[in-house]
Amino acid sequence: MVGRYLAGIGVLLSSAAGGSYFLSQAQQLTVWAQHATGNSDQPTLSEHIPTRAQQLSKLRESTPDKPFDLLIIGGGATGTGCAVDAATRGLRTVLVEREDFGSGTSSKSTKLVHGGVRYLEKAVFQLDIDQLKLVFEALKERRAFLANAAHLAHPLPIVTPCYSWFEVPYYWAGLKAYDLVAGTRNLIWSRFVGAAESVNFLPTLAQERKDGRTLKGTILYYDGQFNDARMNVTLACTAAAAGAVVANYVNCTQLIKNQDGKVVGAKCKDAISGREVDVYAKVVVNATGVYVDKVRRSSNPDANTSVTASTGAHVTLPEFYGSGSMGMIIPRTKDGRVVFMLPWQGKIIAGTTDEKCEVLQRPRATEEEVTFILDALSDYLNIKVRRADVLSTWSGIRPLPYNPKAGSTQNIVRDHLIYTDDDGLITVTGGKWTTYRRMAEEVVDTAVATGRLPLNSGPCITEHLRLVGAQRYTPALHAELAQLAGSSSSSGTASASASGSSVPALSRPAAPAAAPPSDPAVALHLARSYGDRAPAVLQLANDRGLGRRLVPGHDILEAEVVYCVQNEYCESVEDFLCRRTRLAFLDAPAALSATPRVAELMAEALSWSSERRNRELAAARRTLSSCFVSGPTPDGGAAA
Repeated sequence: MVGRYLAGIGVLLSSAAGGSYFLSQAQQLTVWAQHATGNSDQPTLSEHIPTRAQQLSKLRESTPDKPFDLLIIGGGATGTGCAVDAATRGLRTVLVEREDFGSGTSSKSTKLVHGGVRYLEKAVFQLDIDQLKLVFEALKERRAFLANAAHLAHPLPIVTPCYSWFEVPYYWAGLKAYDLVAGTRNLIWSRFVGAAESVNFLPTLAQERKDGRTLKGTILYYDGQFNDARMNVTLACTAAAAGAVVANYVNCTQLIKNQDGKVVGAKCKDAISGREVDVYAKVVVNATGVYVDKVRRSSNPDANTSVTASTGAHVTLPEFYGSGSMGMIIPRTKDGRVVFMLPWQGKIIAGTTDEKCEVLQRPRATEEEVTFILDALSDYLNIKVRRADVLSTWSGIRPLPYNPKAGSTQNIVRDHLIYTDDDGLITVTGGKWTTYRRMAEEVVDTAVATGRLPLNSGPCITEHLRLVGAQRYTPALHAELAQLAGSSSSSGTASASASGSSVPALSRPAAPAAAPPSDPAVALHLARSYGDRAPAVLQLANDRGLGRRLVPGHDILEAEVVYCVQNEYCESVEDFLCRRTRLAFLDAPAALSATPRVAELMAEALSWSSERRNRELAAARRTLSSCFVSGPTPDGGAAA
């Protein structure tokens, strides 16, 4: 087995060899940085994001004789990615999502933009060309992802601990192959790090495990990390800015067929107003994740199974369990699974599990899954990971391509499938966040190939498309924001020209006591959440006196609630706490304590009645208690 592994690695090394790959680490980081901040020609995106009411009005404009070009059902990573691709090609595009953008699996990932180290290992051991292709494609997409959403994604160093001398060359060779498969798109070359330096990077790393093995060192490599839910809503807003009609909380209740039995649209219902509308399109795309077969069978009850559901659970811990800037991968737990421990927004997240499961509307991490993750971490840390320190738990359900021969979901290739049923419905499923853009490109190419779309539609341009918030973003934006907030709070007016900043000056705050704090942590949070649109949040905080932190210990401002309602289709308290910000994932008790104030601000912004406000408040508390809070639920059950 080892001989096959090393031989396989040798093939990869030799096939990838070439002078252009052997750059110094400094050269590699420079190449990546240039790509991320490049000034390639960008299509014009509207500065104004249409409101939901405006989008619903446009939704009602289609008729059988005047259909949209493309109707996309599903507002997760794949669906919103398809909407961006289609809209920027000039196609009349509409997307409907029955809940919120990213409310399903797309907000519950491990937050990594990666090729998949474990997939490469499977490719070598199992001589699986499909796994290798997946890694190659994902590593290619990783760089575009980090460049196009630079405010939401960044490179992250990760260490793989070695507790035997055999593991050192084993993991070193594997991660060198990972670098070489990435080729010129690599971030920074992996390297061996001695035991002392490894503990300096990650002070809680065990120098001696319970089995008596001592730390020999680690292999340090780089992958990407991102904010998945905010990436999802950013894609929706980017599609809208490019001219697409996007609407959350619009449920597809039935597919519409013509006299030839072809799908030509969908009957939809606005979950908020209850109003129904028929939406017609030349091509309909089914991008509903684990629900794709349900949609297909609404047209053809005999449609074959295309998806296997796999659960992925995670926990959130205080930052003292790890490092604020360094992650760790446990490549092989006691039962052969992989667990990550990663810094994320001032906390540590750890996961994931990988088991077949039933499809549930509101999945939650089981106590068994939580215990597995905590025990796996404890085996590699010099402190016991306490159950009482868990701040939040969550679980997502991945749509994996159906493979009846796979013994477990761990052996299913994370590739995507695109196919067209006899009724003309195009379905896309599988894949992962890292390759969302490529998946979307292939879906729209498939739609164009039907011959039902305008012949003058343009080519795909999303490989170099900077998303909303990234077009004028710079790594120094948080510093400029801190300067502006500090100047505004101290003198009443910030002078952008005096400081040479490209960020607009802030007007005098309406209420000095509630002006945005000049705390660098708040500035960094705003820059990495909203990108070049963060100054608008600061201005709103000044104008409305909403510069206070929403809850103590977290850098979220009250102004963000109003901003997200006005600019990001935030329609519920849950939307804000789970997906516009990540408070529910970071600290579920804090999210619960924030619900009354969020409901108050949203009620004012959306003109809710007191009854609607109370209903939204109760719904948010139920979701937080049942899906995120670690411990007993209000009804006495186990939340985790």
